[in-house]
Amino acid sequence: MSDEEVIRRRLQIDGDGTGDDRRLNDLLKTFVKWCNSTDTTENSQAIHDRLLAQLAQCEFAMKKTDFCAKVMQQELKNYATISDTIESGIETAKTQIVQSKQNLVLAKKIRKNRMEYDVLAKIINQQPDRKNTIKELDTLRKELDELQGQKASLERKLQTKKKDFTVLMRSIVELQNKLDAIEDDVHEQLEEKMSCDEEPVLSVDDLMSPENDHIVLLSPEKIS
Repeated sequence: MSDEEVIRRRLQIDGDGTGDDRRLNDLLKTFVKWCNSTDTTENSQAIHDRLLAQLAQCEFAMKKTDFCAKVMQQELKNYATISDTIESGIETAKTQIVQSKQNLVLAKKIRKNRMEYDVLAKIINQQPDRKNTIKELDTLRKELDELQGQKASLERKLQTKKKDFTVLMRSIVELQNKLDAIEDDVHEQLEEKMSCDEEPVLSVDDLMSPENDHIVLLSPEKIS
């Protein structure tokens, strides 16, 4: 038999290795010896005392073992309670981790929104306020209305000037036509006068001069 087998059987017989089996064997041997003893009263009393001492040791070992068992049961209950508490704490921690992750995502979103808000706020603060803008728009609208009125007035004046200029140009053309007609008549009269030897010859400048306004130009029909 190997040493391992011996140690295994020893542990199985001796329990936790506290010598309980050996004590019981010694107690049994002592009891049997005391029962079969034929010694004197003094030797029998010594064996009896020894038997009582061994019995007390066995009772003490039994109480000790019972107490250890109760303590172990209580420790097992405590360990079970601690285990349940730890598991509950783990579940709570997992829930807190999930909630913390959600809070982190929300905090990042809020931080991003705040950054965008700050940028927009800076841009808005750089712009004039609404009341001043409305006043400036009203002023610009009034100025625009005045300018449009001035533009319409200038356009009317321009149309009037165009009409006057057109009338003037027509008058000039008509006057030019009349002057051309008069000049043609003067040339014809000069040619007729030049054909007559007895009458002095007048130039066109003499006929057009103010001193000869009394001269009446006659047409060829009247001269004949």
